[in-house]
Formats: sequence, C-alpha cells, structure tokens
Amino acid sequence: MAEWRVEGFVERRELGRGAQGRVVLAQHERAGTPVAIKYLLGADPGALAALRAEARMLGSLTSPYVARLYRFVESERGAAIVMEAVDGVSLKTVLGEHGALTPEAALTVLKGSLLGLAAAHAVGVVHRDYKPANVVVRADGLSKLVDFGVAVLAGQGSASGTPAYMAPEQWRGGRAAPATDVYAATCVFYECVTGRRPFAAADRAALMHQHLSADPDLADVPAPLHDLVRRGMAKDAAARPAGAEAFAAELEAAATAAYGDGWEHAGVRALAAAAAALAALFPLAALGLGGGAPGRTGRHRRAHRR
Repeated sequence: MAEWRVEGFVERRELGRGAQGRVVLAQHERAGTPVAIKYLLGADPGALAALRAEARMLGSLTSPYVARLYRFVESERGAAIVMEAVDGVSLKTVLGEHGALTPEAALTVLKGSLLGLAAAHAVGVVHRDYKPANVVVRADGLSKLVDFGVAVLAGQGSASGTPAYMAPEQWRGGRAAPATDVYAATCVFYECVTGRRPFAAADRAALMHQHLSADPDLADVPAPLHDLVRRGMAKDAAARPAGAEAFAAELEAAATAAYGDGWEHAGVRALAAAAAALAALFPLAALGLGGGAPGRTGRHRRAHRR
C-alpha cells in the first residue's frame, strides 16, 4: 500500500526517515510554496500523542527564530505536521565542514537560538533537545530552531534528550525548566567556539558522570567568554540564568564588551560565508523553489482528511 500523503501538496524529496516517521520537502499545489512535512509512520498511540503535542507547542510559538507551523493534519491513515521549509543547512553540517567558528559567529548562533528558545519559554515550553542538528543556518547568516519532538511543558520530566547536550537534571530524570535549555545551548556554543563538544566519553555512564560532576575545559574558549560558559553550564539549574531571555541579555553585554558594537554584524557575515560554501545542500535551492507562505494555512489548524 502506498504511503499516505497530505492532500494539496506535491512531494519533492525525502529529507529524512526514522523508525516512527519521515520528513519530506513538498510544494503547495496551488501556491507552489515549499513546506516541510513531518509524517508519523504506523499507529503507535504514544507517537501520535507526541506528534499532537509537538503541533500544539509549535502552534503556540511566534518567532522569526523558530520554524513556523502551518497545519496539523490527522486522518484514519495517519498524521502529519506541515511546517515552514527553512532553506539552509544544519549547524551540525556547518560545524562538520568548518570546525570551530569565530567567536562572533558562535555568539551570533547562540543569540539567535536563545531568542527562539525564549519564545518557547514565554509560553511555558521547554525544548529539551537543543543541538546542532536542530538549528538551521540560512544563507543570510540567520538561524532558526526546529524539531520540538521531545519538548514538554515546564515542570514535566524524563531523561529524554541527546546525551551530549543534556543538562544534569535531564540525566537524573528531573523536571525540565528553561534553564535546561540554557545548559544545552551553552554546550552547543562551546562546540561552536572550540570545534569540539564540552564532554566526550566512550560510554553513556561515563558521559553522564561528566555532565553531572565535571567542569568543561575552557582552555580553547576565549577568556572574555569564560563566564558565559560557566554560568550556562552550571551543574545546579538554579545557578544558571533563569531562562533564554535572561541569558541573551548577559550574552549581549559580554559580546559587546569583548568584541565591540559590531560583533553581531561580523558574526552574521561569517555565518553567511560558512553557509554559502554549503549552498549546494540547501533543499529549496537544489530544487529551484522559492519562499513564501502556503495558501490558506493557519498558525495551528487541525484538518481531518480522508
């Protein structure tokens, strides 16, 4: 039997596939607008509930730093999220190609990510899986946060997340809070500015021990940024900035003091250059598609199709 597809869209390319779902690049049949569609494969009730929750959370967010939700579609044949297709490459790809970024570029990535996370925190949502693969860098050097697949409301808890970036409270299965995302964002910032993750270990138990009790090596972090890393990666969540918005303000002050008023402009230029070198990987550019907003799509509208 052919895989179920959301009506009104033409599938152009599969972007990824996992055990429970797949993500495709598609176009709106009438408007021609590109979108990304995340399909749920199978009928696992838990996976369906998680997709519904992701759609609710995305639908509550309005930020230029977060990929927008257009629709949540559900029928007896399946369920899917239709969202903004961001034309760019993942930060993971950028780091894999270029290694460490300039301090200004790393700060620019962190600031954009914090502003996206702040929009989530403002509506009570904790992302819980902030990592380079979930940040897309566009050709203009700006970035967007994607994939709220394991996001939860603040106060909920479990050990979900990506081990390399999980806060101590996640390792313990404790309650998620905005400070949980601050920790992950700081881990990614460390990786951007040094070219390596703050902790590395041969097995999960050793990695957990490092996140719970070890301090990151700051030898390759520029001295003016040491306090940002220490604050953002504090073992005690209460010792970190309370949320992404507060941390963004600290970042702005530290970056301006260290690199001057033009630090962000320099960072955007550096990121744009790094992304441009990977333009052949941009999903929309490769297909000759343009941007825009799909016809007759809502911020969070549920459509039942058969």
